[in-house]
Amino acid sequence: MAVIIGDTCINCAACIDECPVEAIVDEDDNPTGEEYYYVYPDKCVECVDHFDSPACAEACPTEGCITWDMPFTAEHKDFFNGDNYIDEQAYGMDDADAIMPTREDISLEDRAARKNVVED
Repeated sequence: MAVIIGDTCINCAACIDECPVEAIVDEDDNPTGEEYYYVYPDKCVECVDHFDSPACAEACPTEGCITWDMPFTAEHKDFFNGDNYIDEQAYGMDDADAIMPTREDISLEDRAARKNVVED
């Protein structure tokens, strides 16, 4: 996955318009049932080979709304199978076998701490 949208999302659609791989869905299609946007972990490419940083976070007007999450790779699949999403919900995904590209310069510690993608 790489990035996650938090419950401070104001449903403005800025992130959806910027995602080059259509990994983000609005609140109506959020598989967790929450009333904010959702990033499918099995579709997000962290904008690797598209932009210098995740375009969704650059476009988001809400500070701290989009944060790093664990990479959607073979080593971290168990993370996505558990209740690790916001409010201890499970992630929704279409292709649990996918292996997504990740930004190597983001540490696992920053991902686990859900650090802001865009620093102040």
